[in-house]
Amino acid sequence: MSTLSLTPIDGGHWRVRLSVREDQRHYVSDTANILARAYALREQRSVALHITLDDTPIGMLMYHDWEEGECYVLSQFFIDQRWQGQGYGYAAMQLLLDEFRRDGRWNKVDLCYCEGDEPAMKLYEKCGFIHTGEVDEGEVIMRLEL
Repeated sequence: MSTLSLTPIDGGHWRVRLSVREDQRHYVSDTANILARAYALREQRSVALHITLDDTPIGMLMYHDWEEGECYVLSQFFIDQRWQGQGYGYAAMQLLLDEFRRDGRWNKVDLCYCEGDEPAMKLYEKCGFIHTGEVDEGEVIMRLEL
């Protein structure tokens, strides 16, 4: 039985090549940009993690605290194109939400997706996120109460 986990990115595997399909590339930052963003937001407790199946990274996510909004912000989330469509996105999101609940600093999570990214919207809705009615520079904002 395979095990899905969220794994801190360290010096041993930060160069892992992960990517989405060509038609998804304008919706998701590449891994180097995600790591740079996590570093830039380190004062907001930013965290970049691999989504790992056994010992194989199959995706990546990044989140940080947003003091003003009193919430976690899921800034990036993707499953590599080779692993999409197998339920790993939903399962990884459940692991992340459990981690937020254990941390307990905030009682909500905000995220946004680019207008037109229907698969992302469907995944987030399946996980319980709801639309806030806000759109910021073409990005639709969703929220989940923990």
